[in-house]
Amino acid sequence: MLADPFSLTLTLSRWEREQPLGAALKFVSCGAGGCSGIELFSLSALKFGAGSLFFCAMNNAPILKLDLPGINKVRSGKVREVFDLGDSFLLVASDRISAFDVIMPNGIPRKGEVLTQVSHFWFEKFAALVPNHLLAKADDPLPKNLQPFAEQLARRSMIVKKAKPLAIECIVRGYLSGSGWKEYKKSQTVCGIKLPAGLTESAELPEPIFTPSTKAEEGHDENISFEEACKIVGENLATQARDLSLKIYKAGRDYARQRGIIIADTKFEFGLFEGKLILIDEVLTPDSSRFWPADQYVPGKGQPSFDKQFVRDYLETLTWDKTPPGPVLPGDVVAKTSAKYLEAYERLTGRKL
Repeated sequence: MLADPFSLTLTLSRWEREQPLGAALKFVSCGAGGCSGIELFSLSALKFGAGSLFFCAMNNAPILKLDLPGINKVRSGKVREVFDLGDSFLLVASDRISAFDVIMPNGIPRKGEVLTQVSHFWFEKFAALVPNHLLAKADDPLPKNLQPFAEQLARRSMIVKKAKPLAIECIVRGYLSGSGWKEYKKSQTVCGIKLPAGLTESAELPEPIFTPSTKAEEGHDENISFEEACKIVGENLATQARDLSLKIYKAGRDYARQRGIIIADTKFEFGLFEGKLILIDEVLTPDSSRFWPADQYVPGKGQPSFDKQFVRDYLETLTWDKTPPGPVLPGDVVAKTSAKYLEAYERLTGRKL
C-alpha cells in the first residue's frame, strides 16, 4: 500500500458498482504500455468523464472499529470509541455513520477526522463563551503510551476531562426542518412550542428555540419539554444548559453564515466537571447539526446539505423500517457524503484537511 494519498486517472476496466465506497476495490489500468493491475484501495472521491474514472486513493480504509492493545476501552458508541487513560478519557471518532439511531454497516472515509477537527475548531473559538472538556489542542503531541497508535489516532482523537454528562440532549432549532417540520404541519408546534402560522418547510424561525430530549442508550431519543428537562437534571442546570446552548448556537450560526453555511439546527452535550457545567462531546459538526449551503437556500422545500441528511434522504427512499440492521449504503451515497463532510470543514475553517 502506498504511504501517501495520490491521484490517478484510469481507464475503467471493471467496477463493482454495488460495493460501498471505502471498501477495497480493484481496478485495471490500460495504456500505451499495456494493462496492469492496480493495488486495492479505499476510495474517497469519484468523478466520471470520458470513460475514465478519477479517484483519490487513500492508504487506509475507513475505520469502523478501533482497539488499542493495553489501553482500556470503556465504551463504544454510535461513532466514538472511549478509552480510559486514568485521569482522562481518550475519545476517538470512527468513520461509522448512523441514521435514525441505527449504525450503517459501511462507513464514510475520513468522517471521523472531520468530526474531530471541526469540534477542535469550535471548542477553541467558543473558549471564552463556555469552558470545555479538552485537555490537549489539536496539534499537541500524543502522550508516550499512545504514540505507538499515532497513525490510527491522527486527526481523529481528543484527550478530555472526565466529566459527568447531563442526562439530556440540548437541541437548538433555528429553522423548520426534519421532525420539527412534521410536527408543525400537524399542530403548529415544535416539541410543544407554539410557532407563528404560515411557516414553510426550511423557514427560518423568528428566534432559535431550545428543544431538549432524553438521552437513550439504545433506540430513539425522545423530545421533552423544558419543564421535563428541569425535573431530570434540576432547574438550575437545565437553565444554564438552555442559555449556553442558545448562545453558542447563535454565535456559530452567525460565523458559519459568513462562510456560506446555514446551521439549521444542532445538538449540544454538557457535563459536570469539578462542580461546573462544561461543553463536551462534539460541537456543531456535520453529525450533530444540519448544514445547508447558503447560496442554495430556498424556503418552502427540503435543502441540499453538507451533513448526513444526504444519507437520511437516501434511506427515506427505501422500504427499510429504520430498525437494525441498517442497509449497506451504495458507493455514490458514500462518495458524496464524504465529499460534503470535507467541504464543510474547508468552508468553516478555510483550511484543507
